[in-house]
Amino acid sequence: MSTDIPVIDVSPFLAGTPEGIAQVADEIGAACRDRGFFQIVGHGVPEDHIERVYDLAREFFDQPDEIKATAAQPAPDQVRGWTTVGAEGLSYSLGEESPGDLKEKMDMGPPNVDRNDTYFTNDEAGPHFAPNVWPTSPAGMEQEWTAYFETMSEAARQLMRMFAVALDLPIDYFEDKIDRHISMLRALNYPDQPHEPLPGQLRAGAHSDYGSLTLLRQEDRPGGLQVLAKNGEWTNVPVVPGAFVVNIGDLMAEWTNDLWVSTMHRVINPPRDRGGDSRRISLVFFHQPNYDAMVECLPTVLAPGETAKYAPVTSGQHLYDKFTKQTGMGAEA
Repeated sequence: MSTDIPVIDVSPFLAGTPEGIAQVADEIGAACRDRGFFQIVGHGVPEDHIERVYDLAREFFDQPDEIKATAAQPAPDQVRGWTTVGAEGLSYSLGEESPGDLKEKMDMGPPNVDRNDTYFTNDEAGPHFAPNVWPTSPAGMEQEWTAYFETMSEAARQLMRMFAVALDLPIDYFEDKIDRHISMLRALNYPDQPHEPLPGQLRAGAHSDYGSLTLLRQEDRPGGLQVLAKNGEWTNVPVVPGAFVVNIGDLMAEWTNDLWVSTMHRVINPPRDRGGDSRRISLVFFHQPNYDAMVECLPTVLAPGETAKYAPVTSGQHLYDKFTKQTGMGAEA
């Protein structure tokens, strides 16, 4: 079953005409209120750039573990480098127990950090600007991924401008809150499944994302992304050629006082008769505002008589709390 996740052409917004800006913002606002998920085309990200990042991800994940381990995650609270299959359980972020997810991943954070600037190195910065770690091979991975991180940063910035207009805010409202963002780029490798998973074990357990928004590029392979619809049914997210899947995270839901929804989603296992040829790679950009950006109810989202549901919180503290709960595999952080 496919859900009615809208596909939105954002090129009229990027063209900068008043009509185009209003049209795209209206479409995105409706999607964020109703579903929390949509897909974008007309984003301007070159396909050959995306494919180069994909090629390097495949080459990296195809290597023996001892080579991938040259870029192993350096510390539990540093989302950098390689993590092996089963080491992460996303459902733990919701306080639910399940076996580790059937995926491995490679993470990077903001590149080209000026470590002479105390903003990036003080106690409040914590691990949010931890150095990236890179494997001994494949060659060129750091350069290509760094360029892609910057490309995704700009795509996310434009989406935040669309969000601002959709929320009846000035178009540049979020600019000073995301100019030193603590986002992450992740490649996920969901291996073939020649053997039956453990009971309750999925490629990625049910969860919501943490930050402002997520940009996902997915492959059309067995065992894919599903979202939880309002009627309680899990529905498939179709693969649209050239599109990015976009969803808002918990932080944006809190920012909008739940006017916009952070939707539960998961990655399911392939059918057993296709498990032996079901390898799937996804490229995911988790956009997160500056660590010191204060997230509190936006002035345009409250109806008369309504009050804010959430206490103000900084972006960095919100992310750290979510991540340590998840990586603790259910343990108290």
